[in-house]
Order: sequence, then C-alpha cells, then structure tokens
Amino acid sequence: MVKRLDMMNKLRLKALAGYLVGALMLSYLALCQNPENQEITEYPDLRYVAQALVANDSLQRLDLYVPSVASPTPLLIWIGGGAWSYVDRKMEADIARKLAQQGIAVAAVGHRLSPATWRDPSMSAGVQHPKHVEDVASAVRWLYDHAAEYGYDTDQFFVGGYSSGGHLAALLTLDPSYLQAQGLEMGLFQGVIPISGAYDIENYYQAFAEGSRPQMAETHVQAVFGYQEGDLLAASPTHYLQNHEVPMLLMTDNTVFRYTRLYEDRIREAGITDVQVVYSYEFSHADLWRNMSQAEHSRYRNILVDFILSQAQLP
Repeated sequence: MVKRLDMMNKLRLKALAGYLVGALMLSYLALCQNPENQEITEYPDLRYVAQALVANDSLQRLDLYVPSVASPTPLLIWIGGGAWSYVDRKMEADIARKLAQQGIAVAAVGHRLSPATWRDPSMSAGVQHPKHVEDVASAVRWLYDHAAEYGYDTDQFFVGGYSSGGHLAALLTLDPSYLQAQGLEMGLFQGVIPISGAYDIENYYQAFAEGSRPQMAETHVQAVFGYQEGDLLAASPTHYLQNHEVPMLLMTDNTVFRYTRLYEDRIREAGITDVQVVYSYEFSHADLWRNMSQAEHSRYRNILVDFILSQAQLP
C-alpha cells in the first residue's frame, strides 16, 4: 500500500510539473506575442532632402522607429507640436516608441521653423508657410522611396500630428498641391490623425486679435503664415474640405477644443461622414500630449492605435 501511494504521489507530482511547465510556456508565448513587448529598431537623424540643398541643418530630418517583425508594418508619419516655431522631433520619441512597440512604425518628422519673437526676442529668424508643409511632403516622398529598406508598407501610410503638427497633417491631406509637387497623391494615405490643432487660420488670427494678447495676431500668426491678403485662408484646412478623401480621427484637449469644434462643424456642413471625433475634456493641451506620450496606459493613445489598425489593409 505504501509503495502504491508513493507511486501515485510521484505520478501526481510529475503531472503537476508538466502542467506548470506548460503554463509557463503559454505565459511566455503570450508575453512574446503581446504587441506592447515588440522590440523596435531606431534610425535617428535621417536626412529627407538632398544634402546639396541643406547646409548644417538638423531640422529637415526624421527619426524612424520600426517594429522588429518579419512583415512590413503600417507607418505613421508623425509631426510634433510647437507653434510651427519650436518643434523638436526628439520630443516625440516617447510616443513613437510606444506606438512602434504596438506594431506601428513611426517617422517623427522635423521641419523648418518660423520666427517666434513673442516667445523669445532672439527667435527672429525663420521661414513662413508653406515651407513647413512642403518639408513634410518631402519627408513623405523620402519615406515612400525607402520603405523596402526599412520594412514598412507603402500601402499603409498614415499621417498625424499634435498642435501645429495636427494642422500640417490635416493640410497635407486636403490641399493636393504639396504631395503632387513630390509626385504623390493624397490617396497614398489610409488615414489622417490631427490632434489639438487649429484648422481655420483666419479664425485663429481673430481669436488672438480679439483676445487678451492681440499682439500675438501679428507676432505669432502672421509671422508664421504671412501678412498678405489671402495668406491665412490659403493655410486653412477648412478651405479645402471639398478635396476630402482620407478617413480622419480628429482629437482634442480641453484647452483648444474650440478650434476642433469649429473644424468639426465645417466637416459636418460639407457632408463628410468618415470622421471620428474625440474630445478629451479631462486633459489640458500639454497634459493630453503627456498622457499620450508618456503614460504606460493611455486611452487616447489606444484610440489612435485602434484607428490605424482598423483602417490598415492588413493581409
């Protein structure tokens, strides 16, 4: 009887050990398959314009974050914020890495900057519209040409941005002239994700002119977009809604939501329906960016990921 019990105990222990090994293996496989644990490869400071056109310039470059997977992935072309004047693509590394870990390649694109004497008297030099969006279009061309080299899918291009970057993303997908100058069409994009931007620049100008800092209408808005009649209208995504063809995820914070509300109204008036609008009433302009970029778990970053994966034509 004792031997029989010992044998049964040994069999139970052996079965338990097998179960534990199996459970550990399943847990390990699940961990490996979790998109948030994907390894990524980073390619910093890639020049997207011909070297002959750029002299000691670090702005017209991009940083590329690519999931280390066998098959080509969707690519989000991401434009950071900074009032068109102090954009730093390196500040977008956190959100780029988090998205890449979830299976989406990200190109954080830099562009030439406008003056911002309202912020710092020494920031008096710079470019005006349309140089910023022309730079982004040049980056798109470069990314299209180098897709096979870096492992993302040219049929799964998305563009988005935060604040001033959101404006540029929207404009790029509505005014066809910038992509056409690069030999590309707006149909290249499967989706556009403008976040917390201004989309009617004439209205943006008036908000400052009639607000508590009227000098900003000139030192900020006109310094970026120009002083001639028609300049502000030409820079406004609302002016080109008749060209809409790219599905949109439109998001905003609780600071600049009025600009998004105006844009949403114009979109609805134009009869456009393939637009998802998300208002983050709990986060300020800076805090929504921090949440999406730095939080371990961000509802709003997940909304962005879900939009891309739902629009991507994955095999």
